[in-house]
Amino acid sequence: MIPPMKWFSKSYVFEKFSKNPANMLVVTGVLGWVLSSAAQIFAIAINDKISPKEKMFLIPQEIADAVVNCVSFYTVTSGVKYIGKKLTNTAKLRTDAVSKLLKDRGLILEKGAERVKNKAYAGDWNFDITKLPDYESKIESVYKPFNNGAEVIASLVGSIISSNLITPIFRNHYAAKKQKELMSYNKKNTQQNLTPFQQKVSFADYQKLIYSRPKSGNLKV
Repeated sequence: MIPPMKWFSKSYVFEKFSKNPANMLVVTGVLGWVLSSAAQIFAIAINDKISPKEKMFLIPQEIADAVVNCVSFYTVTSGVKYIGKKLTNTAKLRTDAVSKLLKDRGLILEKGAERVKNKAYAGDWNFDITKLPDYESKIESVYKPFNNGAEVIASLVGSIISSNLITPIFRNHYAAKKQKELMSYNKKNTQQNLTPFQQKVSFADYQKLIYSRPKSGNLKV
């Protein structure tokens, strides 16, 4: 198990994220959601203007909201990041320098050329540039900067989609549902504290109440 204090050491952070900066965007994004949600929950908990009964609804709602935010952000951002990585690993997206290296190795299927059976070419879904025999010695230094850049851009796109499109839809839907439950609870609680006469608030009910009273004397209206 990694000691918690090591998580904050410069060497550990550099070792963990220097080779793949896109991962840092995902981690810091999720961490930002967690901290902002924790601050919101804490603010509700210490707010004297919010009754304990309302806090019983609001705090679980904020916790659920935080879960939706974090899960949506991580899932969508990681998913789009994976797509970006897959496109570069399979060499569907590549720079001219990477194309030259692959072409020199006969890994790019030229137009009109016949495909060799059971051989994966650049752009095939099962092709992985990182699995080539001389990847570390001759290809990585050219490929890795491009791959990192593509993953960072994909992560940014994923975070924008998650934060501005998907997360607000789920969050607003859940918040609207919980708001109705809270309003229903408050209305029910208010009704229980009213007298039977106060609960009959409609004019029709008032008329029925008046006409149902026993008449006294012979006075007619």
